[in-house]
Amino acid sequence: MRRGIAATALVASLALTATACGGDDGEGAKSSSGGKLSGTVTWWDTSTVGSEDKVFKKIAEGFTKQHPDVKIKYVNVPFGEAQNKFKNAASAGSGAPDVIRSEVAWTPEFADLGLLAPLDGTAALKDEKDFLPQAAASTKYNDKTYAVPQVIDSMGVFYNKKIFEAAGVEVPRTIAELKTAAKAIKDKTGKTGMYLRGDDAYWLLSFLYGEGGNLVDAEKKQVTVDNPAGVNAMKVVKDLVDSGAAKTDATDGWNNMQSAFKDGKVAMMINGPWAVADTYAGAEFKDKANLGVAPVPAGSAGQGAPQGGHNLAVYAGSPNLAASQAFVEYMTSAQTQTQVAKELNLLPTRSSIYKDPQVASNEIVGFFKPVVDKAVERPWIPETGSLFEPLKVEYTKVLTGQTTPEKGAKATGDAYRKLLKDWK
Repeated sequence: MRRGIAATALVASLALTATACGGDDGEGAKSSSGGKLSGTVTWWDTSTVGSEDKVFKKIAEGFTKQHPDVKIKYVNVPFGEAQNKFKNAASAGSGAPDVIRSEVAWTPEFADLGLLAPLDGTAALKDEKDFLPQAAASTKYNDKTYAVPQVIDSMGVFYNKKIFEAAGVEVPRTIAELKTAAKAIKDKTGKTGMYLRGDDAYWLLSFLYGEGGNLVDAEKKQVTVDNPAGVNAMKVVKDLVDSGAAKTDATDGWNNMQSAFKDGKVAMMINGPWAVADTYAGAEFKDKANLGVAPVPAGSAGQGAPQGGHNLAVYAGSPNLAASQAFVEYMTSAQTQTQVAKELNLLPTRSSIYKDPQVASNEIVGFFKPVVDKAVERPWIPETGSLFEPLKVEYTKVLTGQTTPEKGAKATGDAYRKLLKDWK
């Protein structure tokens, strides 16, 4: 563990400085003997700007209908900046939010550092048995609960049905079929088959799992990213680019990928339910029926997809604990999650919501739910969130020809062993 004395001292420091932290305007929440809440709750949301953020902001501010004396301060923080920004602010005891939308891999790290308030026995965990087991797994650390599952997700292939029809191709089920379909699409329409995001290692995971690999084996404390399966995964993505089946980039991958797909310049991309709202805003998908979603083509070991999602966690140094816990309960309630599923096509973390007729009939939710049920969970260890940066660096180098798959996998493995000092 990395926590030790330093983290223990941090927890003590947070307790002493609580009145100066959280709720940026300094208004601490108050609870009268009747349970009335007041004060300010600052929430850092990391959802997609221009689509998801509008919905989450509207829902968050609706909390005041239940608690009119509580002010919700909504702040959208870019996803790529939020992890380090929260750690820096929380560790410094200044400027951290009361509640953060934490990517599932960040939660055990934040808990290990002593930055999160335990939620067991609080209002935040109302009806906790209703949460999907795989969603709840990412909220636990050392037998305590440090977050509440907000959404769960995985990845699939988004495809343009009109381009597929024009090229006369079927949805590819394997990597070989993907290459064949891409060639036909190029020959008959002039379009590129797939846009493969090259600046985020999360986009490699489906190929890594498809080759039977993984980042690490947490039970054996063993690094596995550089074993033969890991090398094969690097070879697969490199071959997709070299063969012309896919195009890639080294920077601004999200915007480049979304623009290319929404404008009909590529026929496919790999993405998750969080991208649906933005994709529908594209010229090619004014008719929403033109968007198809299918499993990521299988590798040599089968079809694989990562489990992702986001939790809501409360900052340990917040002076607004009661209001923050109530806000987390509200944002993860069955009613709120149902609204989010209907408006944004995001997958609920509560099992009961899938029985709602409008959610059950949602085509995107209907596709991704079985994928989520079979998705590969990441290891819920504090270091998981730190495993992606070295992998991203080498993944980008491999795709852009700066290194070989073998060297890229080995460099990633070496970086992991430095991070996980007692692992093989």
